[in-house]
Amino acid sequence: MQVGSVSNSKPGVATGACSPLRRAKRVLDIVGSTAAILLFSPLFLIVAIVVKLSDGGPIIHRRRVIGTNGEFDAYKFRTMRPDADQVLANNRQLREQFERNFKLQNDPRITRVGAILRKYSLDELPQLFNVTCGQMSLVGPRMITAPELVKYGDFQDMLRTVKPGITGYWQVNGRQQVSFGERVEMDMFYIENWSFFLDLKILMQTPWKVFKGQGAY
Repeated sequence: MQVGSVSNSKPGVATGACSPLRRAKRVLDIVGSTAAILLFSPLFLIVAIVVKLSDGGPIIHRRRVIGTNGEFDAYKFRTMRPDADQVLANNRQLREQFERNFKLQNDPRITRVGAILRKYSLDELPQLFNVTCGQMSLVGPRMITAPELVKYGDFQDMLRTVKPGITGYWQVNGRQQVSFGERVEMDMFYIENWSFFLDLKILMQTPWKVFKGQGAY
């Protein structure tokens, strides 16, 4: 998928960090995440109970990811077996596949409940708290770990100027159905072409993409 060329120029989303539009983006994050937490609070409780009862393991998984001020813990409802790290470490074929794209199709570590949560992105609901406290944005580049950052090559510094998003250009234009290289292109396209209108457009597209449950695993 071609999204247009990207360059090493100063990203649009990072230009004028104190500009009215950038402040408006933060206001949208605070208002939107707070409203969503209140609206979906019954769903938070239901999912938490189901995850706990499924195997007795932890409810929340903390994923260490890259932000604009270093690394932080992004919260997710746990979708994998409690021994997921050990399963990956003990299976060379799985480990090699994971190291290529940092994703596994038909991942044997994912629980039955976790598969449903991932399909409809319900596992990402706790990230609304990350948005409220300013670590993430409602819309932004993909959330990535430190090992994934290497694959961004010359665009590493550009990526770190923008908060990762719960949803974003990649999520509504391909999700897991595109290669890692295409994901990088999409992230850079978003950063260089950011506008408040683009964020609103992505937010409006997200519910339908989530409802369809396509391209998520």
